[in-house]
Amino acid sequence: MSSNPSNSRRSFIKKTALTSIGISIIPRHVMGKGFIPPSDKLNIAIVGAGGKGYSDMINVWNNGQSNISAICDVDWNQASKAFDFFPKAKRFKDYRKMLEEMTDIDAITVSTPDHTHAVITHAAMQLGKHVYVQKPLTHNIYEARILTEAARKYKIVTQMGNQGASGKGVQTMIEWYNSGTIGEVNKVEVWTNRPVWPQGIKTPTEKPALLNNLDWDSWVGPAEWVDYNPLYHPFKWRGWWNFGTGALGDMGCHLMDPPYRVLGLKYPTEVESSVGSIFTQDWTPDYYPESCPPSSRTQLKFEATEKNPSIVKLNWTDGGLRPFHPDLIPADHPIGDENSANGVIMMGEKGIMTCGTYGRNPKIYLNSGEILLPNYHENEDENSLPENGHQAKWVDACKDGYGSNKHKELTSSFDYAGPLTESILMGNLAIRSYNLREKIKDRFIYPGRKKLLWDGNNMNITNFEPANQFVKRIYREGWKLD
Repeated sequence: MSSNPSNSRRSFIKKTALTSIGISIIPRHVMGKGFIPPSDKLNIAIVGAGGKGYSDMINVWNNGQSNISAICDVDWNQASKAFDFFPKAKRFKDYRKMLEEMTDIDAITVSTPDHTHAVITHAAMQLGKHVYVQKPLTHNIYEARILTEAARKYKIVTQMGNQGASGKGVQTMIEWYNSGTIGEVNKVEVWTNRPVWPQGIKTPTEKPALLNNLDWDSWVGPAEWVDYNPLYHPFKWRGWWNFGTGALGDMGCHLMDPPYRVLGLKYPTEVESSVGSIFTQDWTPDYYPESCPPSSRTQLKFEATEKNPSIVKLNWTDGGLRPFHPDLIPADHPIGDENSANGVIMMGEKGIMTCGTYGRNPKIYLNSGEILLPNYHENEDENSLPENGHQAKWVDACKDGYGSNKHKELTSSFDYAGPLTESILMGNLAIRSYNLREKIKDRFIYPGRKKLLWDGNNMNITNFEPANQFVKRIYREGWKLD
């Protein structure tokens, strides 16, 4: 058992409650099947309770397996459903006030827009609170490195919200690969139909009335200040670099996870991107640096690993574009998801391994013409649990503490999720650098439109210094990542 303060608090509560009222311990079976004493439950605070935050809340609560002690959301309109479901939970708009007042919470979930993940999570870890954070782990590479190191420093049980990592599909792909079924892999294709929100658009200039019950200053948080606009909140923030990480940040942690995990990849060494444009009537491309592009294509190069002795080039495509149908896959078979809108293809010496979003529907097409399918149905066993039990497993690991077997078994603790997130955000660094311009001899050139070389250990582009401005953001006063 860990010496984590949460475990000590539960032990203290249990002992003092029994001695103060003079009763003996009642066997658990007397209380009824499935009964969990209150002292065995985690007290969990929810930060971000609308949209995905609501389902994260329901899954960590898990029909009463945990206590939802507090709900924090800067927009109480979005959080109203959560407030109704847990009327006894204390309500906050500012996570800092919540962490200051709610000293008895054991853990928090962070399901806010990308730009606030790091400041909230780091503040909680410094207080010894376990954390579950939605994907992508952070808004930029520097923040991912900080959180990864902080989890070790403060001995925090962590999990990122890429729930496919806990599913049977990814585990099956690992087993197939480890058995040598497709041989070494040197090329991977990953694609998505995102964005399904506006991208490649002008920054809004109008100033509509602020919504009631919305703390806009806290919503903007560490980002550069902008006035409220419905093109930012709710949901559409994903298409703005100030707040979101675009299509790659949204889906990369789901779709790049299988090849990254299966092949044991590390930091990429090279990255190169090209982006789509929206053209004006005179056929000149509109470029809006504050907005993510409508589509992009990125290639990441990974060095050989112990698991995969070949160099791997991973191609990412978004905006509805996808790779061409490989010859090994019959023409009437979908690639990736059932509608081929999102997916993964790993090209091996002996065949092709493919899957859809979250590692679903894994298949192998061998050079011999044989097709391998998993020996389970998608909706059976642990796959029938909400999101593969990804949140529930984190709750169980929090109870056992940092370094426990359950903690080591988590599929997306920050030791893994941090480097994965850094690799994904490397693509965004190249995408944002693509349209950087320099004026040389009275004409503009685009020096960012080239292969960028990456020193992962030092978080530095070595052949184009202007790109390094995107490794870390400038934090608004009062919101620094301390």
